[in-house]
Amino acid sequence: MQVQKSFKDKTGFGTLYLVPTPIGNLSDMTFRSIEVLKAVDMIAAEDTRNTGFLLKHFDIAARQISFHEHNAFEKIPDLISWLKEGKSLAQVSDAGLPSISDPGHDLVKAAVAESIPVVALPGASAGITALIASGLAPQPHIFYGFLPRKASQQKSFFEEKKYYPETQIFYESPYRVKDTMTNMLAVYGDRQIVLVRELTKLYEEYQRGRLTEILAYIAENPPKGECLLIVSGYEKQENEQQLSEINLKDLVEELVGEGMRPNQAIKKVAKDNNFNRQELYQLYHELH
Repeated sequence: MQVQKSFKDKTGFGTLYLVPTPIGNLSDMTFRSIEVLKAVDMIAAEDTRNTGFLLKHFDIAARQISFHEHNAFEKIPDLISWLKEGKSLAQVSDAGLPSISDPGHDLVKAAVAESIPVVALPGASAGITALIASGLAPQPHIFYGFLPRKASQQKSFFEEKKYYPETQIFYESPYRVKDTMTNMLAVYGDRQIVLVRELTKLYEEYQRGRLTEILAYIAENPPKGECLLIVSGYEKQENEQQLSEINLKDLVEELVGEGMRPNQAIKKVAKDNNFNRQELYQLYHELH
């Protein structure tokens, strides 16, 4: 077990700050983020050119080091050594919160393993920002980030998540969003969805409707800029509920007829069909 008291304990180590950056509108930069970036000894940036523009805009002169998915493995030991020497480090991504779609998580794990304080600053997050204005249920929700690119892998992914009741959040390229939504339609059916693009920027846009409606719209109006997909969760229809209960009870009966004990059969059928075991137990024993 480990307990971190972020601002009380004096460990002798430096602090790893996870600093959010704007996802489009520079005015979303927080005062605290600016103060931390000015105070730290070094900034680990996903792209030093992009971060350089941000630093220049806010008149921040801190030293930068490149830190991205292609060099993280070799850079993390050096960054940890830097922190153990008592130097402070801020990690930033190109946009939004660190660790979401960059190697920040691996750096955090390495710092935690060495009992180095890790302090996260609140700030812009594209997924949550889009979710709360989408009109779809904000909770419960699941954030998945970027999807697999191949159609077969996407469809397999959607098959696994098809019956999840949570609202789902995805990032997607404007060049792939049509194909992704087509694959989603094939598996999920015609669900409610919100396509969000250019969040916080001048051309910010929310397209709300069913998958077929949005697909028809983007066929005439191809999307541009950064895109997010907010997808409604699975909702079981009453007749579907009744049908599935009948089918599941039949499966239990079949296994029992083959010699399996009722409780074993209930457990197997519930697990195989992603159904609540206790509920199936009650349904089955009501017949006997």
